[in-house]
Amino acid sequence: MIVWVNGAFGVGKSHTAAELVRRVPGAVLSDPEPVGFSLQRMQPKALRTDFQDVAGWRVGAREVIAGIDADGRWPVVVVPMTVVDETYFAQTVGWLRDHGHDVRHVALVATAETIRRRLRSRSWNVVSEAWAHGQVKRCSTALEGPAFATQVRTDGLGLDAVVDEVARVVDLQLGRPPLPRWRQGFRRARVAAGLIHL
Repeated sequence: MIVWVNGAFGVGKSHTAAELVRRVPGAVLSDPEPVGFSLQRMQPKALRTDFQDVAGWRVGAREVIAGIDADGRWPVVVVPMTVVDETYFAQTVGWLRDHGHDVRHVALVATAETIRRRLRSRSWNVVSEAWAHGQVKRCSTALEGPAFATQVRTDGLGLDAVVDEVARVVDLQLGRPPLPRWRQGFRRARVAAGLIHL
């Protein structure tokens, strides 16, 4: 099974995905974002736009995810990735489904105010976060489309509640309990550190 966690930049995909992997025995994370940034760095700055516009990223991401899923050693592959362009969605999530993979897609959604507040709380990368702020309306509007109908509204929910709700809507059995409160801060800091792109 592939669980694709979609949503606007800053809505909480990475933290949700990391906690899903921790709570589902045998689950593995497959994050296509670092490859996108690497492809972007191959280009002169004047040519850099959204790395999803590079067809090779879409092909590479789906092929790698398909390979992990087909290997059979991991019962669940969790993919945290914003994909709101319907053509790109068809070429990634749709392609995986067309090739026999059980993809459970869920979009995390929240109000623009909530997303912007979350983005401000991770202001360690001014350039990246400024770009993400500029994408809030585009992502939120696109996620109203029928391809993204399976959703979890995250306003006012803590991470554990979001994870529980995602598991419920994609019919995923959680095998481990939430972390005790004293460990949650360390976990969040560790995941946040992985989001820093220099």
